[in-house]
Amino acid sequence: MSHMTAQDRNTVMAADLYGDLLMETPQPQRRWQERVPGMAIAVVASLAAAWLSEHYGAPIILMGLLIGLSLSFVSAEPRLVPGLTFASHTLLRIGIVLVGTQITFAQIGSLGIGSLAALVAIMAVVMVTGIVVAKLFKQDVMFGLLAGGATAICGASAALALWSLIGEKRIDQARFTIVLVGISVASALAMSFYPPIAEYLGLTDQQAGFLIGASIHDVAQAIGGGFSFSRTAGEVATIVKLTRVTLLAPVLAIVAFALRNQGVTDGVARRVQVPWFVLGFLVLVGINTAVSLPPQLTDASHVVSKALLLVSVTATAMKSQMAVLLTQGWRSFAPVIAATIVSFALSLAAALVL
Repeated sequence: MSHMTAQDRNTVMAADLYGDLLMETPQPQRRWQERVPGMAIAVVASLAAAWLSEHYGAPIILMGLLIGLSLSFVSAEPRLVPGLTFASHTLLRIGIVLVGTQITFAQIGSLGIGSLAALVAIMAVVMVTGIVVAKLFKQDVMFGLLAGGATAICGASAALALWSLIGEKRIDQARFTIVLVGISVASALAMSFYPPIAEYLGLTDQQAGFLIGASIHDVAQAIGGGFSFSRTAGEVATIVKLTRVTLLAPVLAIVAFALRNQGVTDGVARRVQVPWFVLGFLVLVGINTAVSLPPQLTDASHVVSKALLLVSVTATAMKSQMAVLLTQGWRSFAPVIAATIVSFALSLAAALVL
């Protein structure tokens, strides 16, 4: 990139949501003072999203996304870029690590071999669906992986985590934002409609809990949808959903391996490295399994991780360019739509069989 024009450089940096595209030489460590303005506006916007969510019952992640998109013009201000980049990159990964305090390996084991195998199979088919539909609509395979993975695992957090790995593939921020929009809207609709559908079909609490936990994308919506059916269904949905969240770690490791195996630098295959936040996530899951963490600690980590994810989503939306986003047609949402439908159908079939 040494002979890149100023316009080309600006275009590349606009697409680099998480700082994955290296320029000529590594930039010096940014001082905290440089990050404060961008982080401050992301936090204020996130607080507004939290207020709207609390008072009107809208999904908090969707509110953060919409507010961030409405403020996307602020990314044109150079002084805000360091803070927005830090919020959308580093805070995201810290939040993913902290999710590990909510999960134990015992919770996964309580599902049983049959349910766990069905859950893994559903996730695999949903991810493949995203890739296949993306290819059918002449879209990038990595975009299909992003859409399918976010649908299969845990919504916005999975989308952000996957993007932190495949960002170097230079999927533009408009299509990345489309995945976030699609996932958030689908989760909100699913939380509203899946419980009544389960009741109409006469599902038991166990069946409804599995259906809701295995098919709704975002964690909060899956758990909320389960408890809106019944307490037992809510408990089952929580375990199933958290199991999907736990599987984020091995999925990220597999994706990292595949991307590193394909990438070549100076004729030498890149070394496979598991992202540090994946290792941190697994370590906390292991600690939470071996030692009963104080409720105060787990509650605090849940609040912090949720807040970090919200700020990260909001900052990412702010870095998106709405003019580019609006050029995307409905076909761009096809992988998310198809993956959502397949996820519901397979989860329902598994709930009826198990």
